[in-house]
Amino acid sequence: MKLFSENVYQVPNQRQAQNLSDSGLPVQAVAETKGSYPRRSSKRNQPPPGCPRIPPSIKLRQYQRQAVANWFGNQGRGTLKMATGSGKTITALAIATELYEKIGLQVLLVVCPYRHLVTQWARECENFNLQPILAFENLHNWQSQLSTALYNIQSGNHSFVTVITTNATLIGEGLQSQLNYFPEKTLIVGDEAHNLGSPRLEQSLPRNIGLRLALSATPERYFDEQGTHFLLDYFGSVLQPELTLADAIRQGALVHYLYYPILVELTESETLSYAKLTKRIGWALMDEEDFESNDTVTSLLMQRARLIGAAANKLEALRQLMMGRLDTSHTLFYCGDGTIEGSLSQENQHQIGAVTRLLGAELGYRINTYTADTPLIEREELRRQFEQGELQGLVAIRCLDEGVDIPAIQTAVILASSGNPRQFIQRRGRILRPHSGKQRATLFDMIVLPPDLGRETLEVERNLLKKELKRFLEFADLADNAGEARIKLLQLQKRYGLLDM
Repeated sequence: MKLFSENVYQVPNQRQAQNLSDSGLPVQAVAETKGSYPRRSSKRNQPPPGCPRIPPSIKLRQYQRQAVANWFGNQGRGTLKMATGSGKTITALAIATELYEKIGLQVLLVVCPYRHLVTQWARECENFNLQPILAFENLHNWQSQLSTALYNIQSGNHSFVTVITTNATLIGEGLQSQLNYFPEKTLIVGDEAHNLGSPRLEQSLPRNIGLRLALSATPERYFDEQGTHFLLDYFGSVLQPELTLADAIRQGALVHYLYYPILVELTESETLSYAKLTKRIGWALMDEEDFESNDTVTSLLMQRARLIGAAANKLEALRQLMMGRLDTSHTLFYCGDGTIEGSLSQENQHQIGAVTRLLGAELGYRINTYTADTPLIEREELRRQFEQGELQGLVAIRCLDEGVDIPAIQTAVILASSGNPRQFIQRRGRILRPHSGKQRATLFDMIVLPPDLGRETLEVERNLLKKELKRFLEFADLADNAGEARIKLLQLQKRYGLLDM
């Protein structure tokens, strides 16, 4: 299988040479790779244990093969912008395999934002014949193992080492102190790479590693142009082909789906709070049209988003929806991190707790929670119970927004529609992953109708609503029931004069 063209490893031009030299990767090594390195194994499908190979069960799709070729053609740098669920992990491991066979790659370093993604990557790496070191959590569990492995690489005792770590571990002294000992032939992969654009994380990325690959369905950082610029500067520009959701569905990488918007009104007290925040947003925008660069506006928008995400009437809408679906299974419930008005208590209750009580205690639906606080071992057991139908549903918050692979999900109920386009894209990708027996997915999306606050705030509301409504309409248009979904959203478009969208 030939994954890149004959002229991939051309001698870099002067600017490229300077960039490669600054990164610590010798220009000569890159220039000489064209035809000068023999394959590492005479039997391509039988490399030594721990060395990468593409398993016979995996056949790369055309867009994955093209992405591999374009990464090599970009001098070993680049960002893969592919729809969630379209196989970015497998594409990255295919690149590592090709590097091992062509230039004798020695180390694969994968950096993930969360612990559960480390274990997920480990499972996929094992399919590629790799034996990864999981460098996260307790330092004593992995530091000596990593030191020994790097020594064995340098001394020639081992051919290949795979290291999977977290963003939190990357910035720690334990791993930072060892990065200088990684050999020249190291590939760093940033998974969900948009997270690496924060100032502290960007300073921790190793400059001595020249081969770099970023993976993200949404590499653009929300309200952070500077962070986005750094990411693309460090890892390399977005490579073609960019795989959209429509592309992924058309090529069979994701399943078709039905989309049902559920429109929800705010309560009286929520409307008052919403009105106050909206007026403050309007005042803050009076002197600055570009709200994305206005910290005050951003903060107010986040407060209002939390209010919308925790709207109390979503519980009643959920009750009405699930009363007719108590015999269904493989359902995921996305919650916000705000609070809702509780009818049984004077105190506010967290939405995830209220949803869990409604589904479990009141309706008898077999559910459990799946959050960032759930221990890793327990998460794996919850995944198993969910996939086998022992649990009918999982109630999740945040931690399922990125990277988690539970393809058995057939239905999702989104109670907190995110204003962040990255979260919106990540969530829908979770739902559409293919799975045995899964012909089509179903998505119920609770959308809060902004209250009518009069002419004073109408124009502000229209401008702020445009971006959010664009995402809803895009998802509706790609659904198998596009006409039905569009009619449901027509009420929202009419209210704010956005019929031209």
